[in-house]
Amino acid sequence: MKWFFSLIVLVIAADQFTKKLAVEFLKNKAQSMPIIPDFFSFTYAENRGIAFGLELAPPLVLLLLTGLITTAVLWYVIASKKRSAMFLVAFALITGGGIGNMIDRITLGHVVDFIYFNIYNGYLFGSYFSLWPIFNVADSAITIGACLLLVFHNAIFPDQCQAITTNVR
Repeated sequence: MKWFFSLIVLVIAADQFTKKLAVEFLKNKAQSMPIIPDFFSFTYAENRGIAFGLELAPPLVLLLLTGLITTAVLWYVIASKKRSAMFLVAFALITGGGIGNMIDRITLGHVVDFIYFNIYNGYLFGSYFSLWPIFNVADSAITIGACLLLVFHNAIFPDQCQAITTNVR
């Protein structure tokens, strides 16, 4: 469990450090810094919503929801008897990312995003459309953690998978 909490702290530190750099070097200055022209750039954005910039609820509701989900994930991991590396890594990434974005919501009132892949911007069925949102390290950690849970579900939760298989037969 010690390295579970260490990984959470590492994700939070990396997220907050890179966001500070984005504010310092992109906000009110370059706004966007191309790394691979027309494909990848560091582009400053302030996100008051959730994933993909969707504003489904007021900021206070999003903050409370993020806090509730993060607390529930932490409680689940601590209460669980599972201690496999994949289980702990997946949930540490999700928790660290959630806390990283929650820090922004508390201190700034929005989440700082700055990583941008220009996969497609243009018109689709008559409406302007951007395929990929601007995101940050916390978003990446949450996404990677969730993908680990999906891809390695059978290895992370073998008891549940065995019970489902047994009940189906």
